[in-house]
Amino acid sequence: MIPIAKPFIGVEEKNAVAKVLDSGIIAQGPKVRELEEKFANLCGSKHAIAVNSGTAALHSSLNAAGIQTGDEVITTPFTFISTANTILMQNATPIFADIESDTFNIDVGKIKEKVTSKTKAIITVDLYGNLCNYDEINNIAKENGIVVIEDSCQSVNAEFNGKKAGTFGNIGTFSFYATKNITCGEGGMFVTDNNEYAENARLFRQHGRSKMTDYDYIRLGYNYRMTDIQAAILLEQLKKLDEITKKRIDNAKYLSENLEGTDGIEVPNVKENSRHVFHQYTIKVNNFKISREKFQEELGKKGISTAIYYPRPLHLCQHFKKLGYKEGDFPVAEEISKQVLSLPVHPSVTKEDMDLIIKSIKEVT
Repeated sequence: MIPIAKPFIGVEEKNAVAKVLDSGIIAQGPKVRELEEKFANLCGSKHAIAVNSGTAALHSSLNAAGIQTGDEVITTPFTFISTANTILMQNATPIFADIESDTFNIDVGKIKEKVTSKTKAIITVDLYGNLCNYDEINNIAKENGIVVIEDSCQSVNAEFNGKKAGTFGNIGTFSFYATKNITCGEGGMFVTDNNEYAENARLFRQHGRSKMTDYDYIRLGYNYRMTDIQAAILLEQLKKLDEITKKRIDNAKYLSENLEGTDGIEVPNVKENSRHVFHQYTIKVNNFKISREKFQEELGKKGISTAIYYPRPLHLCQHFKKLGYKEGDFPVAEEISKQVLSLPVHPSVTKEDMDLIIKSIKEVT
């Protein structure tokens, strides 16, 4: 079976973990500090604060931005649930805006319609590794005094006009979950140029404690720290990031070149001057001769693992229906959720694997 995701882990990561275990410093320590410095340099940001998940990074960003009870935060309904859940974790209200049908990212025009006097932030999502339209999003934010939080959890090393993902808004957030382009199993990163936001995030990740050596608690916080074990893995992953990124892009290009024009299939859209890093290679199955689910089943029979990210928009999940959302509220997201299908694109996918994927799809069509 060609898996839909596979961590790109080698002996270097294993040796790095062993060294940390031998050192006796396995919680947050020197490896975390080294990782933060190198990740900030990668992004071109002033600060990088390591945490234990992408969810923790998002929660920390909303807290740093001062989001609280009664505030509204605009975001997309077509994303993983953490994006919206962290808004609820701050006792604020998620306000969904529909998406673009070609990029699957939040529609700037729909953001404008949702801004009210209660709007305090926008959480963008660079879905599948593809960056949002930040020129227009930042214009809306500046006009209304709104903080922009970039959910870059799927887009490490993505670029637009040479500028890195995570640096287009006031705060950027990343995930290093097992399926992400680089991984340490679980982990996250908060990046910003704002000194106050950065200090807030550092306090927030360790119970509001001012110093690790001083039991003085300044404010409410959580246990969101990263371990040196995780950081050691990520330091090795960072060395491979350009290789991983290139392989994903090359694989995506090969698939698109060979699937373009196939009846009932739409290949991913890549904007000019943009580097899409293909956390997922997601096609649209539209006006196909069989259902998407049957298509997925047929590919599975040929040893090709696929996945649907995401089978329903968040507003149609029971969790968010409680807020008054209903079917028909975001028609583009609802339509896209019935069409998307992700194919294997990770660095371990070989040309032979891709040829099998292409051949199998064409046989079904």
